[in-house]
Amino acid sequence: MVSILPVGRKALFLITGIAIFTVNMEAKLISSAQNPLVKNIILLKDKSRERKKTGLFVVEGQREIELALKGGYVLQTILFCPELMGPTSIDAFTKTTKPEVVQVSESVYHRIAHRGTTEGLMGLMQSKNHALENIAFSNKTPLVLVAEAPEKPGNIGALLRTADAAAVDAVLIANPKSDLYSPNIIRSSVGCLFTNQIGVGTTDEIIDFLQTNQIKIYCAALTASKNYVECDFKAASALVMGTEATGLTEKWLQNSDQNIIIPMQGEIDSMNVSVSAAILIFEAKRQRGF
Repeated sequence: MVSILPVGRKALFLITGIAIFTVNMEAKLISSAQNPLVKNIILLKDKSRERKKTGLFVVEGQREIELALKGGYVLQTILFCPELMGPTSIDAFTKTTKPEVVQVSESVYHRIAHRGTTEGLMGLMQSKNHALENIAFSNKTPLVLVAEAPEKPGNIGALLRTADAAAVDAVLIANPKSDLYSPNIIRSSVGCLFTNQIGVGTTDEIIDFLQTNQIKIYCAALTASKNYVECDFKAASALVMGTEATGLTEKWLQNSDQNIIIPMQGEIDSMNVSVSAAILIFEAKRQRGF
Protein backbone atom coordinates (compact mmCIF):
# COMPACT_ATOMS: atom_id res chain seq x y z
CA MET A 1 0.00 0.00 0.00
CA VAL A 2 1.30 3.46 -0.95
CA SER A 3 0.78 6.42 1.38
CA ILE A 4 1.89 10.04 1.02
CA LEU A 5 3.12 12.30 3.81
CA PRO A 6 3.76 16.04 3.29
CA VAL A 7 7.31 17.10 4.19
CA GLY A 8 7.69 20.84 3.72
CA ARG A 9 7.16 21.50 0.00
CA LYS A 10 7.82 17.84 -0.81
CA ALA A 11 5.84 14.66 -0.50
CA LEU A 12 7.34 11.54 1.05
CA PHE A 13 5.99 8.38 -0.52
CA LEU A 14 5.78 5.34 1.76
CA ILE A 15 5.11 1.69 1.15
CA THR A 16 4.20 -0.15 4.36
CA GLY A 17 6.03 2.55 6.31
CA ILE A 18 9.30 2.42 4.37
CA ALA A 19 10.39 5.67 2.71
CA ILE A 20 10.74 5.20 -1.03
CA PHE A 21 11.31 8.63 -2.54
CA THR A 22 10.44 12.28 -2.29
CA VAL A 23 9.02 14.51 -4.96
CA ASN A 24 8.20 18.20 -5.16
CA MET A 25 4.66 18.92 -3.96
CA GLU A 26 4.16 21.08 -7.06
CA ALA A 27 3.95 17.91 -9.16
CA LYS A 28 0.71 17.71 -11.10
CA LEU A 29 -1.64 14.81 -10.44
CA ILE A 30 -3.47 13.22 -13.36
CA SER A 31 -6.12 10.60 -12.74
CA SER A 32 -8.21 10.93 -15.89
CA ALA A 33 -7.45 9.32 -19.24
CA GLN A 34 -9.18 12.31 -20.85
CA ASN A 35 -6.45 14.70 -19.69
CA PRO A 36 -4.86 16.54 -22.66
CA LEU A 37 -1.34 15.41 -21.66
CA VAL A 38 -2.48 11.78 -21.58
CA LYS A 39 -4.02 12.12 -25.02
CA ASN A 40 -0.84 13.76 -26.31
CA ILE A 41 1.34 10.93 -24.97
CA ILE A 42 -0.86 8.36 -26.70
CA LEU A 43 -0.51 10.27 -29.96
CA LEU A 44 3.28 10.47 -29.55
CA LYS A 45 3.45 6.73 -28.95
CA ASP A 46 1.26 5.78 -31.87
CA LYS A 47 1.95 8.38 -34.56
CA SER A 48 5.31 9.04 -36.20
CA ARG A 49 3.84 12.20 -37.73
CA GLU A 50 3.08 13.57 -34.25
CA ARG A 51 6.62 12.82 -33.06
CA LYS A 52 8.10 14.61 -36.06
CA LYS A 53 5.75 17.59 -35.71
CA THR A 54 6.42 18.17 -32.01
CA GLY A 55 10.02 16.98 -31.80
CA LEU A 56 9.06 14.88 -28.78
CA PHE A 57 8.96 11.17 -28.08
CA VAL A 58 8.12 8.86 -25.18
CA VAL A 59 10.68 6.88 -23.15
CA GLU A 60 9.61 4.27 -20.61
CA GLY A 61 11.63 2.84 -17.75
CA GLN A 62 14.36 4.05 -15.45
CA ARG A 63 17.29 2.57 -17.40
CA GLU A 64 16.11 3.95 -20.73
CA ILE A 65 15.56 7.43 -19.30
CA GLU A 66 18.99 7.36 -17.66
CA LEU A 67 20.63 6.28 -20.94
CA ALA A 68 18.83 9.04 -22.84
CA LEU A 69 20.00 11.67 -20.38
CA LYS A 70 23.56 10.31 -20.54
CA GLY A 71 23.32 10.50 -24.32
CA GLY A 72 22.52 14.21 -24.17
CA TYR A 73 18.76 14.07 -24.67
CA VAL A 74 16.64 16.72 -22.96
CA LEU A 75 13.93 15.50 -20.59
CA GLN A 76 10.89 17.77 -20.86
CA THR A 77 8.44 15.90 -18.61
CA ILE A 78 8.81 13.04 -16.14
CA LEU A 79 5.69 11.05 -15.25
CA PHE A 80 5.57 8.62 -12.35
CA CYS A 81 3.11 6.24 -10.74
CA PRO A 82 3.95 5.61 -7.05
CA GLU A 83 2.03 2.33 -6.96
CA LEU A 84 4.25 0.85 -9.67
CA MET A 85 7.63 2.37 -8.86
CA GLY A 86 8.93 0.21 -6.04
CA PRO A 87 12.33 1.28 -4.63
CA THR A 88 12.98 3.73 -7.46
CA SER A 89 13.76 7.42 -7.13
CA ILE A 90 13.03 10.26 -9.53
CA ASP A 91 15.47 12.55 -7.75
CA ALA A 92 18.20 11.87 -10.32
CA PHE A 93 15.88 13.07 -13.07
CA THR A 94 14.79 16.30 -11.35
CA LYS A 95 17.93 17.69 -9.69
CA THR A 96 19.77 18.85 -12.79
CA THR A 97 17.34 18.69 -15.71
CA LYS A 98 14.37 20.37 -13.98
CA PRO A 99 11.63 18.74 -16.06
CA GLU A 100 7.94 19.15 -15.44
CA VAL A 101 6.97 16.49 -12.85
CA VAL A 102 3.63 14.74 -13.22
CA GLN A 103 2.13 12.05 -11.00
CA VAL A 104 -0.36 9.73 -12.70
CA SER A 105 -2.75 7.19 -11.32
CA GLU A 106 -2.18 3.48 -11.89
CA SER A 107 -5.04 3.27 -14.38
CA VAL A 108 -3.69 6.22 -16.36
CA TYR A 109 -0.19 4.77 -16.40
CA HIS A 110 -1.45 1.47 -17.80
CA ARG A 111 -3.34 3.45 -20.42
CA ILE A 112 -0.26 5.30 -21.67
CA ALA A 113 2.40 2.62 -21.17
CA HIS A 114 3.67 0.67 -24.17
CA ARG A 115 5.31 -1.98 -22.02
CA GLY A 116 4.10 -3.88 -19.00
CA THR A 117 7.18 -3.53 -16.82
CA THR A 118 8.65 -0.02 -16.80
CA GLU A 119 8.86 0.73 -13.07
CA GLY A 120 6.07 3.28 -13.25
CA LEU A 121 8.37 5.84 -14.91
CA MET A 122 7.93 7.58 -18.22
CA GLY A 123 9.54 10.60 -19.83
CA LEU A 124 8.83 12.97 -22.68
CA MET A 125 12.14 13.69 -24.39
CA GLN A 126 13.23 16.06 -27.14
CA SER A 127 14.46 14.27 -30.24
CA LYS A 128 17.84 14.97 -31.83
CA ASN A 129 18.89 16.07 -35.29
CA HIS A 130 20.57 13.06 -36.92
CA ALA A 131 21.92 14.91 -39.95
CA LEU A 132 25.20 13.52 -41.26
CA GLU A 133 26.98 16.84 -40.71
CA ASN A 134 26.52 16.33 -36.98
CA ILE A 135 28.57 13.12 -37.00
CA ALA A 136 32.02 13.62 -35.46
CA PHE A 137 34.76 11.04 -35.00
CA SER A 138 37.16 10.99 -32.07
CA ASN A 139 39.82 8.95 -33.92
CA LYS A 140 41.34 8.70 -37.38
CA THR A 141 40.23 5.12 -38.04
CA PRO A 142 36.51 5.03 -37.20
CA LEU A 143 34.50 1.85 -37.49
CA VAL A 144 31.05 2.59 -38.87
CA LEU A 145 27.98 0.39 -39.27
CA VAL A 146 25.68 1.27 -42.18
CA ALA A 147 22.20 -0.18 -42.60
CA GLU A 148 20.31 0.49 -45.83
CA ALA A 149 16.51 0.74 -45.66
CA PRO A 150 15.99 -1.28 -42.47
CA GLU A 151 12.29 -1.85 -41.84
CA LYS A 152 11.73 -4.15 -38.87
CA PRO A 153 12.04 -2.39 -35.50
CA GLY A 154 13.43 -5.59 -33.98
CA ASN A 155 16.29 -5.68 -36.48
CA ILE A 156 17.05 -1.99 -36.01
CA GLY A 157 17.06 -2.43 -32.26
CA ALA A 158 19.34 -5.47 -32.49
CA LEU A 159 21.75 -3.59 -34.78
CA LEU A 160 21.92 -0.74 -32.27
CA ARG A 161 22.54 -3.16 -29.40
CA THR A 162 25.39 -4.76 -31.33
CA ALA A 163 26.84 -1.35 -32.22
CA ASP A 164 26.75 -0.35 -28.57
CA ALA A 165 28.31 -3.63 -27.43
CA ALA A 166 31.21 -3.11 -29.84
CA ALA A 167 31.40 0.66 -29.27
CA VAL A 168 31.37 1.42 -32.98
CA ASP A 169 32.01 5.06 -33.82
CA ALA A 170 28.73 5.66 -35.65
CA VAL A 171 25.64 3.97 -37.01
CA LEU A 172 24.42 5.41 -40.31
CA ILE A 173 20.95 4.58 -41.61
CA ALA A 174 20.29 5.03 -45.31
CA ASN A 175 16.75 5.55 -46.55
CA PRO A 176 15.11 4.59 -43.24
CA LYS A 177 11.70 2.96 -43.40
CA SER A 178 10.92 3.33 -39.70
CA ASP A 179 10.90 6.27 -37.31
CA LEU A 180 13.89 5.97 -34.97
CA TYR A 181 11.78 7.14 -32.04
CA SER A 182 9.15 4.46 -32.44
CA PRO A 183 8.46 2.79 -29.07
CA ASN A 184 9.21 -0.56 -30.69
CA ILE A 185 12.72 0.53 -31.68
CA ILE A 186 13.41 2.06 -28.28
CA ARG A 187 12.23 -1.16 -26.62
CA SER A 188 14.09 -3.56 -28.91
CA SER A 189 17.30 -1.52 -28.63
CA VAL A 190 16.99 -1.60 -24.79
CA GLY A 191 17.98 2.06 -24.81
CA CYS A 192 20.91 1.70 -27.22
CA LEU A 193 19.19 4.17 -29.50
CA PHE A 194 20.56 6.73 -27.03
CA THR A 195 24.07 5.32 -26.63
CA ASN A 196 25.09 5.31 -30.29
CA GLN A 197 26.05 8.21 -32.53
CA ILE A 198 23.45 7.93 -35.29
CA GLY A 199 23.31 9.62 -38.66
CA VAL A 200 20.48 9.43 -41.19
CA GLY A 201 20.54 10.22 -44.90
CA THR A 202 19.94 8.91 -48.39
CA THR A 203 22.19 6.26 -49.88
CA ASP A 204 23.88 8.90 -52.04
CA GLU A 205 24.43 11.20 -49.07
CA ILE A 206 25.95 8.48 -46.91
CA ILE A 207 28.23 7.22 -49.68
CA ASP A 208 29.44 10.80 -50.23
CA PHE A 209 29.95 11.21 -46.46
CA LEU A 210 32.03 8.04 -46.24
CA GLN A 211 34.16 8.86 -49.27
CA THR A 212 34.71 12.45 -48.12
CA ASN A 213 35.95 11.12 -44.78
CA GLN A 214 38.12 8.50 -46.52
CA ILE A 215 36.29 5.58 -44.95
CA LYS A 216 36.55 2.36 -46.94
CA ILE A 217 33.22 0.80 -47.88
CA TYR A 218 32.76 -2.94 -47.28
CA CYS A 219 29.44 -4.19 -48.59
CA ALA A 220 27.93 -7.44 -47.36
CA ALA A 221 26.93 -9.07 -50.66
CA LEU A 222 26.76 -12.44 -52.36
CA THR A 223 28.49 -11.47 -55.61
CA ALA A 224 32.15 -10.61 -56.26
CA SER A 225 32.75 -11.04 -52.57
CA LYS A 226 35.75 -11.86 -50.41
CA ASN A 227 35.68 -13.92 -47.23
CA TYR A 228 35.34 -11.37 -44.42
CA VAL A 229 38.23 -12.85 -42.42
CA GLU A 230 40.58 -12.11 -45.33
CA CYS A 231 39.84 -8.38 -45.24
CA ASP A 232 41.76 -5.74 -43.34
CA PHE A 233 39.39 -3.64 -41.24
CA LYS A 234 42.06 -1.82 -39.24
CA ALA A 235 41.81 1.32 -41.36
CA ALA A 236 38.74 3.56 -41.31
CA SER A 237 35.98 1.17 -42.35
CA ALA A 238 32.25 1.09 -42.97
CA LEU A 239 30.43 -2.24 -42.83
CA VAL A 240 27.33 -1.91 -44.99
CA MET A 241 24.30 -4.17 -44.49
CA GLY A 242 21.23 -4.46 -46.71
CA THR A 243 17.85 -5.97 -46.05
CA GLU A 244 17.46 -9.72 -45.67
CA ALA A 245 14.92 -9.80 -48.50
CA THR A 246 16.70 -7.84 -51.23
CA GLY A 247 20.20 -7.05 -50.01
CA LEU A 248 21.94 -3.82 -50.97
CA THR A 249 20.94 -1.61 -53.86
CA GLU A 250 23.18 -1.35 -56.91
CA LYS A 251 24.44 2.09 -55.88
CA TRP A 252 26.23 0.59 -52.89
CA LEU A 253 27.74 -2.21 -54.92
CA GLN A 254 29.03 0.29 -57.50
CA ASN A 255 30.79 2.28 -54.78
CA SER A 256 32.04 -0.62 -52.70
CA ASP A 257 35.76 -0.84 -52.05
CA GLN A 258 35.28 -4.54 -51.38
CA ASN A 259 32.26 -6.81 -51.20
CA ILE A 260 32.47 -9.24 -48.30
CA ILE A 261 30.72 -12.46 -47.44
CA ILE A 262 30.28 -14.73 -44.44
CA PRO A 263 30.58 -18.28 -45.83
CA MET A 264 27.49 -20.41 -45.18
CA GLN A 265 27.92 -24.11 -44.44
CA GLY A 266 24.25 -25.10 -44.37
CA GLU A 267 21.43 -24.97 -46.89
CA ILE A 268 20.60 -21.26 -46.69
CA ASP A 269 22.68 -18.43 -48.13
CA SER A 270 22.10 -15.70 -45.53
CA MET A 271 21.48 -14.96 -41.85
CA ASN A 272 19.54 -12.39 -39.90
CA VAL A 273 21.00 -8.97 -40.63
CA SER A 274 21.80 -8.23 -37.00
CA VAL A 275 23.61 -11.56 -36.60
CA SER A 276 25.63 -10.93 -39.74
CA ALA A 277 26.48 -7.41 -38.60
CA ALA A 278 27.65 -8.72 -35.23
CA ILE A 279 30.00 -11.23 -36.86
CA LEU A 280 31.55 -8.58 -39.11
CA ILE A 281 31.79 -5.90 -36.43
CA PHE A 282 33.50 -8.13 -33.91
CA GLU A 283 35.94 -9.42 -36.53
CA ALA A 284 36.87 -5.80 -37.18
CA LYS A 285 37.23 -5.21 -33.44
CA ARG A 286 39.36 -8.35 -33.09
CA GLN A 287 41.71 -7.09 -35.79
CA ARG A 288 41.97 -3.78 -33.95
CA GLY A 289 43.04 -5.53 -30.75
CA PHE A 290 39.83 -5.13 -28.76
